[in-house]
This record gives sequence, structure tokens and C-alpha cells, in this order.
Amino acid sequence: MAHLDFLASVHKSTKRDYRQRVLDHDKAECAEIALQFGKDYWDGERHLGYGGYRYDGRWRPVAEAMAQHYGLKAGSKVLDVGCGKGFLLYEFTQVVPGIEVAGLDISTYAIENSKEEIRPFLHVGNATKLPFKDNEFDLVYSLNALHNLYLFDLWSAVKEIERVSRGGKYIVVETYRNEREKANLLYWQLTCRAFHTPQEWEWLYQQAGYTGDYGYITFE
Repeated sequence: MAHLDFLASVHKSTKRDYRQRVLDHDKAECAEIALQFGKDYWDGERHLGYGGYRYDGRWRPVAEAMAQHYGLKAGSKVLDVGCGKGFLLYEFTQVVPGIEVAGLDISTYAIENSKEEIRPFLHVGNATKLPFKDNEFDLVYSLNALHNLYLFDLWSAVKEIERVSRGGKYIVVETYRNEREKANLLYWQLTCRAFHTPQEWEWLYQQAGYTGDYGYITFE
């Protein structure tokens, strides 16, 4: 396993007022709405989720960096676990012509409102049981999704990512390294179920038999 960071530019491009998010709205009520992963979460008010998750090209550099690192080429098969509206998968098709993509997300709304060009390749489903064959993909990744699972489901999802990949694997989750980042994460998050330090995440990966790469999102 190796620690890799492909997402710093995307994550740091968003400005966040952590404490104000708690002061302005009933956080528990907002979380209950967000956890439905419907229109309110993706395209509703900012305190309920993304505040409008629209394609703007920000994922292109991420696709370029990942394609280069994992040696993707025409005919390579890539799976996004927790793909949302599929913007990164779309960028892979632009960066690597001839690539084959697939995506899975628990949100029916996200799939129905995904990037039109790749919508036929996206599925509604759960990360704990991926509807794909063993060793089917050259790269399987999950970005900012698995921390939304309880520990028993998280364990299954990590093992499933390992199972369906014949090559690269990459998982990114939200985490905290100190008490300030822990507080900021608690203030900001709406859908997290798994709150672990980097050391705990790495222990979990090892115990689940995960052999891929990993990265983290922190709230400084």
C-alpha cells in the first residue's frame, strides 16, 4: 500500500466556515435529509450537502494524474465506487480515449442526473456487494464515499474493491490527525459513519486484506 494524494487541488478549492455551519442550522436535521442522498443533498441548499453539484471540469487534472500513475490506456477498465454524478469517470474517457468505465452509487438521484455521456455505464447499488466479476478492472477507486459506511459495511466494501480489481486500487476517505481537525470534521460532515485517524484506517485496510493505495481528506 502507498499513500497518494490526487485530490488536494479539488479539496482545497472550497472555502468552509466549519462552526458557522453548526450555528446557522439544526445539524442533526440537516444530516437526516442529507443521508437520503437525494436532490436536497446534491442540488439543494449548501447546508444540506453540495449546494449544487454541477460539472465544471475540476476533475480533469485528477483524471490525468491517476491515468498516468496507473498506466491506463485504451481498453483499460475502470470502476468508480461511489461515483456520484460520474464527473471523474467522464474525465477519464476524455483523457484516455478508448477506456472502458463503470460506476456505482447508492443514490438513484445522482445516477439519474449524471453526466449524460456516461450514464449508460452507471449503476445504482451498494459498495458492500459489487455486481462485477473477480479481477474485472484495471483500476478500482473510491473517493470520499466509504467513510459513509458503518464499520461492518466498510469492511465488506474494502474487501469487494480488492476482489474486483486485477490491478490498481485507490481509496480516499475523510479523517483527522488532531483535535482541531476532528472538531472541524464533526462540524462539517453530514453523512459520515466512520470517524478514524489515518493510523486506524491503515490498520483496517491491512486487516481486510486490502493491497491498494490510499489517500485522505482532512479539514484543517
